[in-house]
Amino acid sequence: MLTTNFLDFDFENPFMNASGVHCMTIKELDELSTSVAGAYIMKSATPKKRAGNSEPRYYDVPLGSINSMGLPNLGFEYYLEYALKQQENTKRPLFFSVAGMSVAENIAMLKEIEASDFAGVTELNLSCPNVPGKPQVAYDFELTEETLNQVFTFFTKPLGVKLPPYFDMAHFDQMAEILNKYPLAYVNSINSIGNGLYIDTTSDQVVIKPKEGFGGIGGQYVKPTALANVRAFYTRLKPEIKIIGTGGILTGQDAYEHLLCGATMLQVGTQLQKEGTAIFERLTKELASIMTLKGYQTIDEFRGKLKVID
Repeated sequence: MLTTNFLDFDFENPFMNASGVHCMTIKELDELSTSVAGAYIMKSATPKKRAGNSEPRYYDVPLGSINSMGLPNLGFEYYLEYALKQQENTKRPLFFSVAGMSVAENIAMLKEIEASDFAGVTELNLSCPNVPGKPQVAYDFELTEETLNQVFTFFTKPLGVKLPPYFDMAHFDQMAEILNKYPLAYVNSINSIGNGLYIDTTSDQVVIKPKEGFGGIGGQYVKPTALANVRAFYTRLKPEIKIIGTGGILTGQDAYEHLLCGATMLQVGTQLQKEGTAIFERLTKELASIMTLKGYQTIDEFRGKLKVID
């Protein structure tokens, strides 16, 4: 019932972790690989190991989370070595995430992936900071196009891009026009809503240390924005570019709504952090129950079929 065809592979269900959650170490990755999740993605890699920002840098709040992690990870070679070993033991494609601190770092890592035996899917994170004084890459439309121009002069393996949330219809139009120029496998919408602020009212102070308390917001707070971005890109991108829906997926109903808006795969972040990998079993059961109640046998029967008011 939940089988999902994505990049010519039939995954058992559309659920994945969001890169950054429960995927730092081999132990965590192995737990994902044996969970009910249909697929999983590795921690966003930088060329060298990064400790990330000072703690506290992640905080659960009533309707979600706030974080300023600073891309802590064990380095590109750590994850590539894991991926090459893991793909020998599974037919299921692996997802590899790249998030350099500059365009040059991203290009260098993508060239290594292209030259390697990695046979899975690569996700280029365009929603991380670029250089001081500049917006993250995907908020700089000219730089986004320059980056993708460089990438597709050499990269031939399946590639998706992770995007930040957009809030203006003109920005949906402009970004979609750029993305449609390239042979992208998918677009992942959304990363967290940047630079939120949460206050602990018992102490009258912020709850995370980096950036004087400013951090990315996830969870229930972001679901309406995530759904809007999924829908906007689903209706603007050429059909070959699929959508991974990310943001505010706590229940099977949330998953259903992402699929209704046009998502093919679904990534879970904040709630995975709170519940652990057992969440995937709950989500699959809840989604299947909703589909049964509505009389659907497959996800394709309702994917993208959001109704509007005439």
